[in-house]
Amino acid sequence: MPSVLYSSVSVAVSTRSSHCRRFRDLCSPPPMSLYRRRLIVKAAETDANEAKPEEAPTKTSTNISGSSFNQLLGIKGAAQGTDKWKIRLQLTKPVTWPPLVWGVVCGAAASGHFHWNIDDVAKSVVCMMMSGPFLTGYTQTLNDWYDREIDAINEPYRPIPSGAISENEVITQIWLSLLGGIGLAGLLDVWAGHKTPVIFYLALGGSLVSYIYSAPPLKLKQNGWIGNFALGASYIALPWWAGQASFGTLTPDIVVLTSLYSIAGLGIAIVNDFKSIEGDRASGLQSLPVAFGAEAAKWICVGAIDITQISIAGYLLGAGKPLYALASSGSIIPQVVFQFQYFLKDPVKYDVKYQASAQPFLISGLLVTALATSH
Repeated sequence: MPSVLYSSVSVAVSTRSSHCRRFRDLCSPPPMSLYRRRLIVKAAETDANEAKPEEAPTKTSTNISGSSFNQLLGIKGAAQGTDKWKIRLQLTKPVTWPPLVWGVVCGAAASGHFHWNIDDVAKSVVCMMMSGPFLTGYTQTLNDWYDREIDAINEPYRPIPSGAISENEVITQIWLSLLGGIGLAGLLDVWAGHKTPVIFYLALGGSLVSYIYSAPPLKLKQNGWIGNFALGASYIALPWWAGQASFGTLTPDIVVLTSLYSIAGLGIAIVNDFKSIEGDRASGLQSLPVAFGAEAAKWICVGAIDITQISIAGYLLGAGKPLYALASSGSIIPQVVFQFQYFLKDPVKYDVKYQASAQPFLISGLLVTALATSH
């Protein structure tokens, strides 16, 4: 459109100038000539706009368009709709639930006491609801609330900085998600017959970690190492512990093993930091890409993911479980391939492709480890 307008203006001005040279007696003095040129510009703009009335709306709609499916998942490219329930769901980022749900599956498998009956399946579903939609939903909404100023720089289209949802509505959602998750944790303790409410304590502790991760004055995410490890533990260790406690007993070796796996979770958390470098730097957050630079942070990220899993495979081999160790090692190879194919090339451009390609192999390795520890 700008080029069309410019051409129209140039032709109009050139035509008027030619007439002035031919009929000097009819031309106005220079001041009036300039004034007439302004009028001609206006006319040219009007004519161009009238000639192509459909172009402007098309451009505008492209700028605000997005996917409704992406909105439901809470990922980039989401539509900016007005449906409050879709907006509420978007804040909970359902795309982040599967690792927590899978952690529960691994914990149930590691307990060695899960059976395919109605009672155990129902109990596992409740544990998944607690870990995913409720407590992860609480964590994500809380994080978006305290990141609203950063998101105004990095992702201004998100629900809170864009004003699609009010302050009171966000705070209400945070409280309902938190209380719902803690309530389900108490129910699971009663269901499992615990004398000590282990799952309730885990839910309470995890919620506290989520709060201090996002909220001042501690705001753990300001420190890339501590914050990302806390995030990794929340996504791997805590749901595993909850799933195992729902069907059996937590043991010290499982606590150590899953805490080690949380270092891989630290690496996964770093992946999400690359798209926020500009906002993190402006807000004083020392994420690893900000602290070390994008190039060094890429290798820290893949190192944390790969070395942790290699160590786990070594542990399984040393524990006399070579087949499980082999299966665990086999899940690492495709992850390394996808790291070179996507992540190490461009962690911002290919972050979604990398995670979609590599994460299934990481979580399959988690299940292998869980099955190995159950025997």
